[in-house]
Amino acid sequence: MVSHVWCRVLCAGLCPVALCRLQGWGSAAFSSRSLSSSTNDEFLKEKRAQIMSRGLPKQKPIEGVKQVLVFASGKGGVGKSTTAVNIALALAAHDSTKAVGLLDADVYGPSIPKMMNLKGNPELSPKNFMRPLKNYGIACMSMGFLVEETAPVVWRGLMVMSAIEKLLRQVDWGQLDYLVIDMPPGTGDVQLSVSQNVPVTGAVIVSTPQDIALLDARKGAEMFRKVRVPVLGLVQNMSVFQCPKCKHETHIFGADGVRGLAKTLGLDVLGDIPLNVNIRETCDAGQPIVISQPQSDMVSLVLCT
Repeated sequence: MVSHVWCRVLCAGLCPVALCRLQGWGSAAFSSRSLSSSTNDEFLKEKRAQIMSRGLPKQKPIEGVKQVLVFASGKGGVGKSTTAVNIALALAAHDSTKAVGLLDADVYGPSIPKMMNLKGNPELSPKNFMRPLKNYGIACMSMGFLVEETAPVVWRGLMVMSAIEKLLRQVDWGQLDYLVIDMPPGTGDVQLSVSQNVPVTGAVIVSTPQDIALLDARKGAEMFRKVRVPVLGLVQNMSVFQCPKCKHETHIFGADGVRGLAKTLGLDVLGDIPLNVNIRETCDAGQPIVISQPQSDMVSLVLCT
């Protein structure tokens, strides 16, 4: 009982005297004169530190997974899922001895099933763990495998957190060298849950050069820094459009905005991917460009990333 009250009181910024009164001890048993102001401050700092150390979840590795890479963006619609899918495929293509998995952590808007051309429900292992669906040599898990394609997921935060926990802990990934996690947009519960519960090797922030997207990309990078997840760098997506007929280049979303942000944050630009119709069409068809057009110039850019 006392510990619960401490949590409530300290979070509200109340002093130990107020705590005593809440417990019914009365001012006679514990008066404000019994503690100096400096003692009060030290006492509060110590208790806050104890509560915070208890409250933060302990990171636990995902069984069988060596390294976890998260792909994030503050803003939706910047091509994060497309980038994550092609990077996962590029990792496998670069070294065929490496086992790669892909987790779609966007519960409300899963994209991985369509991009990876996968349908159906996961089978269960003898331990009642879900077995990932596989295509192009990549083990995939997504909320999209568990609900109808056109069915909306209308859930509150606690249910989403429960789903993420199951997607992380109740999947039989086997032995993976890399697990690529496609995060939802923003800096909310899912990002915090993954970052605080799983030892993440590094985060990659994907953004277009547009000022509006960069505002949220910066928030995403700062969030990972706050939870002590290394930010590996930024990917500038849809950087330039080249007319297929005359080859004229147009910076539809602005020029080099991500490079400017990377300089401000002291981070590297990992890749510069143009706005190209083949990248979009191949993902929509469930045949990502790394697989369907491995000799394409666009694939060279992804592999360089």
